[in-house]
Amino acid sequence: MHEILLVEDDEMIREATRLTLEGHGYRVRTAADGVAGLAMFRASPPDAAVLDIMLPGLNGVSLAGRIREESGVPVLLLSARNDPVDVVMGLEAGADDYVTKPFDGSVLVARIRSLLRRAAPAETSPARDDTLRFGDLAFCPVTLEVRRDGRLLALTTTELKLLREFTAAAGTVLTRDLLLERVWDYAWSGDTRVVDVHVQRLRAKIGRDRIETVRGFGYKLVG
Repeated sequence: MHEILLVEDDEMIREATRLTLEGHGYRVRTAADGVAGLAMFRASPPDAAVLDIMLPGLNGVSLAGRIREESGVPVLLLSARNDPVDVVMGLEAGADDYVTKPFDGSVLVARIRSLLRRAAPAETSPARDDTLRFGDLAFCPVTLEVRRDGRLLALTTTELKLLREFTAAAGTVLTRDLLLERVWDYAWSGDTRVVDVHVQRLRAKIGRDRIETVRGFGYKLVG
């Protein structure tokens, strides 16, 4: 049974969300502020964390950043409709996705399931050299090791999924909608800012010129 850490200061939303998640088979631990949430995370890391952005003590953006510094656990933000800047800041800090309030419980559960699927360990295969090379960048889709100039890079699960899509179609333009579908498992239209922010984070690690923006269409891996 997967365990979810839910950090939400609004008691009604916190309890309703807890009941929804438990009703779908998740074990849920809750905290009402960011400081308590960080302490609970450190005491026993969950399988995924759901964080409200507007938290007392330590806000959701800062909490997402702290979690990402210490762990690759998937992080999903809960956002009010009027704070798109905070959403982008949260994604840049290390969150993997977000849901806008008020949200349908089924949407939240679907997003969490998607995050957990992406974080699941890949099946092992017999050892062989399947490394793909693009200039100074080397990526093995079997071991999921990424190296730049021989140096091992630490990528999040979402960044690895993105890189896998780019390397599998090197030189081909991948639209934002296609990446949302393949990386985030969105069967419906999502916010393409999620893609843009994660591409920026990936560029910062593998080289800013390695992924080219094709205006009006999407992105492609160069090399």
